[in-house]
Amino acid sequence: MFNFAAIAPNALYALIGVFLILISASIIVFVLTQLKPQKDYEELVLRMKSWWVMVTVFAFAILLHRDVSIWFLALVSFLALKEYLSLISTRRADRRVMFWAYLAIPLQYYWITIAWYGMFIVFIPVYLFLFLPLRMVLIGQTDGFLKAAGTLHWGLMMTVFSLSHAAYLLVLPAEVSPAGGAGLILYLVFLTQFNDVAQYVWGKLFGKHPVIPKISPNKTLEGLLGGVTTTVILSWLIAPWLTPLQSFESLWIGFMIGIFGFIGDVTVSSVKRDLNIKDSGQMLPGHGGILDRVDSLTYTAPLFFHALHYLYY
Repeated sequence: MFNFAAIAPNALYALIGVFLILISASIIVFVLTQLKPQKDYEELVLRMKSWWVMVTVFAFAILLHRDVSIWFLALVSFLALKEYLSLISTRRADRRVMFWAYLAIPLQYYWITIAWYGMFIVFIPVYLFLFLPLRMVLIGQTDGFLKAAGTLHWGLMMTVFSLSHAAYLLVLPAEVSPAGGAGLILYLVFLTQFNDVAQYVWGKLFGKHPVIPKISPNKTLEGLLGGVTTTVILSWLIAPWLTPLQSFESLWIGFMIGIFGFIGDVTVSSVKRDLNIKDSGQMLPGHGGILDRVDSLTYTAPLFFHALHYLYY
């Protein structure tokens, strides 16, 4: 059932390390609830339970066959796109166009399974960009045409094209990296999610100066700087075990993930502000929806992939 033989030892050790972090965090949360029962820790407890579910499912996907891991990420793209389309206002006529948007998901991830980089990199930005407006033209409804075309293609770029870069890490030549493709995706996802948590913790502890109060008033300069600094240090520490990155490169990549993870987060927050909603969904208790959890990854996945591709592939 599990493809342990195809997983590099370093990637397995990294997964074990993630679970050890989860166990430690769970113990801390339990101790807090016992020491200060008068305080409301319900959201924190819900977040921990969701983290256990997310990490366990992700670990299973990584430990199974490579193609299973890729199609698991395709499912994440599908859920993210579905959630996005459920939030934005769409024209009745666009429902026929949405069929083609959803069909793009298995096609995009199929190009990844066969490692067809050329089609992977142009399919959505070029072919879907040209085809979807054409399909709208054939419907013949011009009212709201520009808004519909723009919001649909932006959603595809964010939830399918950007996220699919994480999946393509799995088909890069394994011999280049000490932990193979699994190590690369673990490195990316772990640092991106850790950066979110670190910025949240530093902000709670020392945050005083909001960075962009009109979009996300709870995000502070102290949280951003503390989170980015922590991510840079962690990137430097774990890069030799999971990636081919040299010391200076790992510092640069860590900084990039820290900054652009923040930008991805606030970009999706801008969408939610525009729609007057707090969370994109309720699938992940304590976190919100799928978009709330992968928002940072929509920026870090393509940027990390192309930086790595340029340096080593």
